Amino acid sequence: MPGPNEYFSVPLSRVAIGNTNEFRQPGAVKAAVAEFISTLIFVFAGSGSGMAYNKVTGNAPNSPSGLVAAAIAHALGLFVAVAISANISGGHVNPAVTFGLFVGGNITLFRGILYIIAQLLGSVVACLLLVFTTGGLETPAFALSGVSVWSAFVFEIVMTFGLVYTVYATAVDPKKGEVGIIAPIAIGFIVGANILAGGAFTGASMNPAVSFGPALVSFTWTHHWIYWAGPLVGGGLAGIVYEVFFISHSHEALPGGDY
Repeated sequence: MPGPNEYFSVPLSRVAIGNTNEFRQPGAVKAAVAEFISTLIFVFAGSGSGMAYNKVTGNAPNSPSGLVAAAIAHALGLFVAVAISANISGGHVNPAVTFGLFVGGNITLFRGILYIIAQLLGSVVACLLLVFTTGGLETPAFALSGVSVWSAFVFEIVMTFGLVYTVYATAVDPKKGEVGIIAPIAIGFIVGANILAGGAFTGASMNPAVSFGPALVSFTWTHHWIYWAGPLVGGGLAGIVYEVFFISHSHEALPGGDY
C-alpha cells in the first residue's frame, strides 16, 4: 500500500536557503532588474490610474466607477508586468508571490530576498516618478474603510491566497500544459476581480510592494502592517496547499504533454 508521501508532498520539505553568492550571479542580477522594471511599470500604471481618477473627479469620494477603473488598470498593468518578465525572472512582481514560491521550494531564500528588494525599489521609484510627473500630487496610500483591523487582515489573506494559488496553477505546476500560455492574463484577472471584491474595504493590495511605495513616498503608515502580514500569510498558505495537494510524484503524465 502506498505511503502518504506518494500522494502528497511534505510541507516545506523543498525549502532551499541558497547562499550569498546568488547576489552576484549574472542570472540572478538580471532577474532582479526584470523584477524592478516590471514592478515599476505595474505600480506606475496602477497608482497612476488612481491619481488620474482623483484629478478628473476633484478628489471625489469613492464611487463604483472608481472601483471599476482601479480593477481594470491593475488587471491590465499586472498582465503586462508578468508577461514581460516571465521568461527572465518568472514574473513575480510581488513579495507575496515570491514568498509563496519560496515556501514551495521554487526559489531560494537569498534569491527571493533579492527579488523582494528589487520589487520594493521598483514601487518606490514608480511613486517618485508619479509625484514628479503629476506636478506634486500625492500618491494615495492604502487604507481601511468601514472594516476592523482583523477583518482587513483576513480579507488580504484570502485575496492573496487566490492570487498565489492562481500563480501556482497556471505558471508553476509542471502539469499546467497549455494553461501556462494564459498565466499572465489569469493572474491579472484574479487581481482585478479581487479589487472589485475588496477594494472598497482594504484597497485590495495583495502585494506588499504596491503598498510600500505609496506609504513611503507619502509617509503614511497607518495599519501598514496589514498590507505585509496579510499578503505574506495568504501567499505562504497558497504555496503550501498547492504543493501538498497538487504537486507530487503521484502526478500522471498529461496525454501528449511535455511533462
